[in-house]
Amino acid sequence: MAMVERASNPSFLILFFSLTLRLSFSSHTLPPLPLPPLPSAFQLSWQLGELALFLHFGINTFTDSEWGTGDDDPSVFAPTALDARQWARVAAETGFVRAVFTAKHHDGFCLWPSDCTNYSVKSSPWHGGRGDVVAELADAAKEFGIELGIYLSPWDRHESCYGDTVKYNEYYLAQMTELLTRYGEIKEVFLDGAKDEGGKDMDYLFNCWFRVIHQLQPGAVIFSNAGPDIRWIGNEDGFAGSTCWSLLNRSSVKIGRIDRDYAAKGDQFGQDWLPAECDVSIRDGWFWHKTEHPKSAISLLNIYYKSVGRNCLLILNVPPNSSGLFSSEDVQVLHEFAELRHTIFSQNLAQDAIATASSTRGGEGNSQFAPSNVLKEGIYSYWAPEDYQADWIIFLDLGQPITFNVLQVQEPIQMGQRVIEFHVDLLEDGEWNTIVNATTIGYKRLLQFPAVKAQFLRLLVDKSRADPLISYFGVYLDPYSIIPETHGSSRQASFNDYQVISLKKYNSSVNSSIAVI
Repeated sequence: MAMVERASNPSFLILFFSLTLRLSFSSHTLPPLPLPPLPSAFQLSWQLGELALFLHFGINTFTDSEWGTGDDDPSVFAPTALDARQWARVAAETGFVRAVFTAKHHDGFCLWPSDCTNYSVKSSPWHGGRGDVVAELADAAKEFGIELGIYLSPWDRHESCYGDTVKYNEYYLAQMTELLTRYGEIKEVFLDGAKDEGGKDMDYLFNCWFRVIHQLQPGAVIFSNAGPDIRWIGNEDGFAGSTCWSLLNRSSVKIGRIDRDYAAKGDQFGQDWLPAECDVSIRDGWFWHKTEHPKSAISLLNIYYKSVGRNCLLILNVPPNSSGLFSSEDVQVLHEFAELRHTIFSQNLAQDAIATASSTRGGEGNSQFAPSNVLKEGIYSYWAPEDYQADWIIFLDLGQPITFNVLQVQEPIQMGQRVIEFHVDLLEDGEWNTIVNATTIGYKRLLQFPAVKAQFLRLLVDKSRADPLISYFGVYLDPYSIIPETHGSSRQASFNDYQVISLKKYNSSVNSSIAVI
């Protein structure tokens, strides 16, 4: 009777639910504080894409040149089989999420019917002067689920007002406005500081451009060697530095002037989130040339390891030919490149492993930040250690000895980039041997080394800007890349800038191979 009276008493019910809620909240472990600087939602989306295509196409395609003079007759532009759907379809089939198109290169010829000039497709014989390449690509990109990006060259060797700062900046912004208001959503605007060195003096009002671009396309990221959203890696080989921070001080860089080493490595103490984009062409040139041929799929895989695998996005230039199509040999290489990536990375050999850690935020039984989270793909679940720990270690038991030569490690970069140095060991004959030392992780780090066979691994974070957070730890076998084996006690071999050297074992005087990355 007393229990019934209590249950029907409103005061008792309020007290009961209040205590229940308190217990519920007290058992919930709060996540760690993010560590600034942090990426914006648009920078995060860009980074998750990993791969983009760059499409250099225009007057140069028909004149066998890289930099046009601006004097070529528009009648030269006459593709006979232009098919933007082929471009978008191939991009989608081979794992590229975005296509960045050269709407105008340095020659000034516009691949859309600009109201600002007659030096465009409307003065060409293609489609009787009524064609619009940008529109066709925009429609194709939407059909195949590909994001669209735009390159509008600042340097214009045709336009007569180039050299007049006010008039040309008005002209440039008018053309940029056309591109950003006629073709739907634009996800990237690619800029450089190209200009007539030693010729006409020209000041580009970049800060004004940035504001207009973000006003018209708030979801677009802007690329240049100084941001404001993503930065150039400092070379056109597609390679990032082996140390690569997404942090940088924008106040230390300027468009058109670059410290290549600073761009390649980033800045551990940087105050701005400015991740890097690695650009490279599938051929020697940026525009299509009949005498050139594409890089091999293995070469592209090597570039992938050194770009996406070093905390960057890879933008690969694939130039349409004079017919207006991707050449069949380029398409074949893209499909082979996609197949290589799928074969290597489609299955994490550690997916059924047992993961433990030196500590777990909220205690060993807390699933919210458990070490098992590192076996789940993506960056939105992660392992977090307890505060103020002397060691930061994740252990993997693979269940049985497995042969592998690639490791993938990721940080939840929405919480900031943290890890400065780390290494990975395997257990052999009861002793831990280091197989790889590395610096920086970021969004994704891919580590290569001669094949080893092990059941037990551990990842140790040696230095970090704050308590490290690890979102993914993958184990893979790459049967294609040739990584030299080492022999003897004093041995060195290099592969893809990876040094394989002799170093002491932990708790042992016997030498073992360590890849220092």
